[in-house]
Amino acid sequence: MTSETSAIPRTTRGDANPVTMAALAILAIATATIAGAWFFQLVLGIEPCPMCLEQRYAYYTLIPLAALVAISAARGRAPNALLLGLALLALIALANAVYGAYHAGVEWGFWKGPTSCTGSLVKFGGNLLDQLDKVKVVPCDVVQWRFLGISLAGYNALISALMAAIAAWGFARTVRH
Repeated sequence: MTSETSAIPRTTRGDANPVTMAALAILAIATATIAGAWFFQLVLGIEPCPMCLEQRYAYYTLIPLAALVAISAARGRAPNALLLGLALLALIALANAVYGAYHAGVEWGFWKGPTSCTGSLVKFGGNLLDQLDKVKVVPCDVVQWRFLGISLAGYNALISALMAAIAAWGFARTVRH
């Protein structure tokens, strides 16, 4: 199939097309980001709060979906399916950006967070001393690390917004051609 007959446009860089480029960029960014999160947790000992852990779910979805979209685009799969994949990548990343911004707002005290991670940490019943000895709860409104005044939740919002923009770029560029 030549670039003139293909439903997915080819660029001047060989076989690369916007779908493949966007999916591979998202795959690389999401993989590096989740690896960084694990590094902060496992190497530096910065324990994630419940909201931090929930923000990781998007990455656990984005990584395999971006890989699937990239492989499908490289194999010349149906353009509508590829566009659906890019749209899903954009929506998941955008939702995670909003959630990351919400979490950053909780950290800055702009609004209250969920009581599950900013409310009372004491649960009565059983041996209270034993519970306190075993449970390490990280409050969602406490920033454990900042760089340039931005917390990890803030960086997650920015990175997720970038991935959403990349997916939207790939979608728009593909539809335009």
